[in-house]
Amino acid sequence: MKKAIPVLFIAISASLWGIIAIFVRGLTEAGFTSMEIVTIRVVTAAMLLIIIGVIKYPAQMKIKFSDTGLFIGTGIFSIVLFNWCYFSAINQLNLSLAVILLYTAPAFVTVLSYLFLKEKMNSTKIGLVFATIAGCVLVAGVNLNSAADIRPIGILTGLGAGFGYALYTIFGKFALKKYPTYTVTLFTFIIASLALLPVTQLWEKWNLLVSSEILLYGIGLGLIPTVIAYLLYTKGLEKVEGSKAAIIATVEPIIATILSVFLYEEGFGVIQATGSLIILLSVIIVNRPKKRQGNNYTEKASI
Repeated sequence: MKKAIPVLFIAISASLWGIIAIFVRGLTEAGFTSMEIVTIRVVTAAMLLIIIGVIKYPAQMKIKFSDTGLFIGTGIFSIVLFNWCYFSAINQLNLSLAVILLYTAPAFVTVLSYLFLKEKMNSTKIGLVFATIAGCVLVAGVNLNSAADIRPIGILTGLGAGFGYALYTIFGKFALKKYPTYTVTLFTFIIASLALLPVTQLWEKWNLLVSSEILLYGIGLGLIPTVIAYLLYTKGLEKVEGSKAAIIATVEPIIATILSVFLYEEGFGVIQATGSLIILLSVIIVNRPKKRQGNNYTEKASI
């Protein structure tokens, strides 16, 4: 049961990421750009994490200066790049296609984990990566041959989101060798905030930011699919291989699709159900018990 908890953490975090469009579209309609929304997300998350740290984890609110590069990796190369690309893709494409492009991430993670984390690459893992991507395509239900759905800039930003998403898993794995989950998450968002605030000059929209509706969207974005989701995902990474974590996290498009059905009145039929089943089966297979040769017992597959 204890070995299943990290997998559950990652699945819950992915489910929380699946509702992010609610906040992104709300802030977009209020007049914020994609980069400003990223800034709202990371600054709010950093402030909430600092409050949590002061109350509960004061001893974990420090790092060595020499390790700053790890958090530049998680904060700027991952969080900033991923969020800006994803939010831009959401606004340039329909939500379902943006989700598909985001979930090229397992392929990026599998290759990067093999190169930098020395994780094993095998045919089963590669097959499951392609299966989850195929599942995402079916869940989204997008006609990829439709010119209306395919915009070159949107495709590039969507792929950038997938790559940035993948980088958090890689840099996060290295950071977790030295620091606990809270510290990794805190400094990820502090550095992302320091990078974005001077660029966006978000304070110029202060009057808009303090309105009750925007405050709710901002706090909701910073807390639910950010602080809670990243704490859970980072905690799960302590025990789960990066490539497997990326596959487990593909439950996000299922949640995003359910959200689109109830809030945006988009369809959900046999094709979407088939894609959801493929994704869930991939998650189950990647965490199935693995037999060891020469032994009469089984153990969970390396999580």
